[in-house]
Amino acid sequence: MTARIILDVHALQNVPPSSINRDDTGAPKTAVYGGTTRARVSSQAWKRATRRYFDQVLDPSELGVRTKRVAEVLAERITNLTSDLQGPEALAVAAEVLQAATGSKIEPPKRKVEAAKKHGSLEPPPESAYLMFLSSRQLDHLAVLAAEGGGDIKAFLKDKEVKARARRIVDSRHSVDIALFGRMVADSTDISVDAAAQVAHALSVHRTEIESDYFTAVDDHNTDAEPGAGMIGTVDFNSATLYRYAALDVDLLERNLGKGLDVDQAPVTPVRRAVEAFLEAFVSSLPTGKISTFANHTLPDVVVVKLRATRPISFVSAFEKPVTADISSGHMEQACARLAAYAPEIERAYGDDNCQTWVLRIGLDTTPLAGLGAEVTSLPVLVKSVGAAVAGRLERRA
Repeated sequence: MTARIILDVHALQNVPPSSINRDDTGAPKTAVYGGTTRARVSSQAWKRATRRYFDQVLDPSELGVRTKRVAEVLAERITNLTSDLQGPEALAVAAEVLQAATGSKIEPPKRKVEAAKKHGSLEPPPESAYLMFLSSRQLDHLAVLAAEGGGDIKAFLKDKEVKARARRIVDSRHSVDIALFGRMVADSTDISVDAAAQVAHALSVHRTEIESDYFTAVDDHNTDAEPGAGMIGTVDFNSATLYRYAALDVDLLERNLGKGLDVDQAPVTPVRRAVEAFLEAFVSSLPTGKISTFANHTLPDVVVVKLRATRPISFVSAFEKPVTADISSGHMEQACARLAAYAPEIERAYGDDNCQTWVLRIGLDTTPLAGLGAEVTSLPVLVKSVGAAVAGRLERRA
């Protein structure tokens, strides 16, 4: 049986008073684990933060666009290609091409059409019924197809080969974010993309309580005859030492990206680039809820990366019994000791203790984790080391 290539990323991160991910009541999200209430940051929140961080490490051509207003995005590309298709005509052509490519209806929302009629305004542009995720390269190729069809796009798309070409365009040259986080196309499941990355809900390693900050705001133009606050309110928050975990199926990532190889690239190049981008972005990113209020800009005290050949393994069970802090230790020191004891035990018990391991850590509290693997001095070194190891395994298997 061919060995798999699985990347596990574990991080312990202190987050001071904050509210980075809120529920429908405006309070920080929580979960019960090990019989106690823990602080929680949803996987969706951290995946979005990771995707946004890609803007700092990847070129826009390597990323996708996820929007209901996909017809407008494509129409802009079409008008840049040809002066024959502009304004409403370009939008109509874009809608037809997208419908042929994805099988999804692209039309103005009824509620917006009715509102436009009521107010005597122009008809709203067509939209998809749900968020549509297409890569920048897919949109570029669809624009070329649309320009070829010109104004009589319906007749052009009646050709079976042309329609098949439109389908092939949206099922190839996937962007890094689509390959990592997947894409669901409800109307055409055959062009959906399975996510190569899995991100767990971040949980505090200890019991948490939600607190409230009572605040007032003073009106700058109050007079002495009008003392008091111009506004009064409360903001819920908590603080936590979070255990964060993500798993990356490199084999699936390779399959997702394989159709998008450039002829001048080595086969492992896009996979390595995607792995390195994901690792850096996941470690460095932070959801930004209430960030202006709390300025909770922290980074992990420790990151442990495992390159496996069997299956992903989360170490969250190390914290099923909540860590308790005393006045001199805090939570990080005990969490590191707990993780250092648990990780080798579960790997030994299930025969997965021969994986490659890297450790990036700061401070004395993280010392117990030094023996888990090769220590690296910085995040750039960690990213390049892991990327090189992944590329080496892919090349040996080729």
